[in-house]
Amino acid sequence: MNPAIPYRPILTSLLATLLASNGNTQVEAGPTSTMNQARAPFVRVLGTAQDGGFPHAACSCDRCSLARRDPGFSRLVTSLALVLPSSERVYLFDATPDLRQQLAALEDVHQSPDDRVDRQPIAGVFLTHAHIGHYLGLAFFGYEAIHTHDLPVMATPRMAAFLRTNGPWSQLVGMRNIRLQELVPGQEIAPWGGVEVTAIQAPHRDEYADTLGFLIAGPDRTLFYLPDTDSWAAWTPPVTELLTGVDIALLDGTFFSAGELPGRTVEEIGHPLIEQSMDLLQELVDNQGLQVFFTHLNHSNPALDHNGPARRTIESRGFHVLEEGQEFPL
Repeated sequence: MNPAIPYRPILTSLLATLLASNGNTQVEAGPTSTMNQARAPFVRVLGTAQDGGFPHAACSCDRCSLARRDPGFSRLVTSLALVLPSSERVYLFDATPDLRQQLAALEDVHQSPDDRVDRQPIAGVFLTHAHIGHYLGLAFFGYEAIHTHDLPVMATPRMAAFLRTNGPWSQLVGMRNIRLQELVPGQEIAPWGGVEVTAIQAPHRDEYADTLGFLIAGPDRTLFYLPDTDSWAAWTPPVTELLTGVDIALLDGTFFSAGELPGRTVEEIGHPLIEQSMDLLQELVDNQGLQVFFTHLNHSNPALDHNGPARRTIESRGFHVLEEGQEFPL
């Protein structure tokens, strides 16, 4: 069974509203749109590129040049939407520099007001960490753009402190464009529409804040989203323990192999190589039926080449490259 349902790779429009409970903490949101309530909850992919985007800034390599000539080869920065038709809510995972396009990706699950700016375009945001591709989009919720009111933003205490004490993010907090909800890694957030979300601490370059992955457990399937991590050797306990029992894993696929970056080394940046990830997870894919999709692809990654040898290797081993617009019923 393949839980990934192709959607349009060119995205359309995003929006809804949030209520979350974690212990005694409530996250509330305003009115939402009408969705197809008979539909099961699902995750929709809004982007799959590394923080610098694809085509990458200031790069004239063959892949980036092709993506500039033909936008069909381009990719937005890594992000997900969790859509809960039964409770009429949509949750965004990470706020990227491509937020405007990604807020245009879920028109079918949120009806925007006519002829005016929608001041509450989503229900809330879960943040993984403080690297540019994952939180810069918060700025669009501010006074100069959408000007939301008390938009719930879920983050670790360290990430929340970073946002409160550093501009321009502190202005978002001060003007109540966003309202910070602190997450406790390992603790489930109370279910909405049969879905539970658990933040998972991940090792990564934590200059400003720590890093999270997210377990998203639905009525029928569990999905793990981890766009950024250091080497799998840094995980204690091993990530294979976490993935036992998981149905779908959307994992850091930044680099396929070493030596991809002129003038820089993959080792100094961090991230497991796709080749290493396949070796580590092959048994879970073959014997447990775990479905692994690689995301957060750097512009240097040969897995971007649809018919290239790297892509053929990935697919021949039962792994996949994530594509924008794919859907995963939960």
